[in-house]
Amino acid sequence: MPEFSSAGPAIVLVGPPGSGKTTVALALGERWQLTVRDTDADVERVAGKAIAEIFVEDGEPAFRALERDAVRTALAAHDGVLALGGGAVLDPSTQEALAAYAAGGGVVVFLDVTLAHAAPRVGFNQSRPLLLGNPRAQWQALMEARRPVYEALSTVRVLTDGRRPADVAEQIEQELAVLRRGEGSPS
Repeated sequence: MPEFSSAGPAIVLVGPPGSGKTTVALALGERWQLTVRDTDADVERVAGKAIAEIFVEDGEPAFRALERDAVRTALAAHDGVLALGGGAVLDPSTQEALAAYAAGGGVVVFLDVTLAHAAPRVGFNQSRPLLLGNPRAQWQALMEARRPVYEALSTVRVLTDGRRPADVAEQIEQELAVLRRGEGSPS
């Protein structure tokens, strides 16, 4: 298991829907014997309903407020593997919190994925409220808006296309070893 020098989570995963944040978090948690936390699950637990229901019944601003609180709480209280909801990085206070976490030695991993590989993973179903209508076009538009934010906030970028969660977890571990050795910037 890599050494983690930051207060807060051992590692934070960010990325678009279908990038594998939750499954890779579980693979890392198992690999490192750490607890796993997913802010989408935290939001659902606090709200007492599914994210899709929050969007329909309360609106996106209510969901984003719950999400912002979930991220803030998790960054402060969780010391394992943390997966953030795909849009969490859009909130300015979340961006500041992630930048402070990284500045303190924390690692933010951008799990990147192409539309061709995200589509079968996401299924573009009703549980993804921001992808209703033309889901492929919606996903592409989300990615165009979010990619610069993911890239700016991340310490490491890993492409997940066609890869098993265990293989992605292994690459993350290798990238962390490079970071810790100071051998240059990870890919």
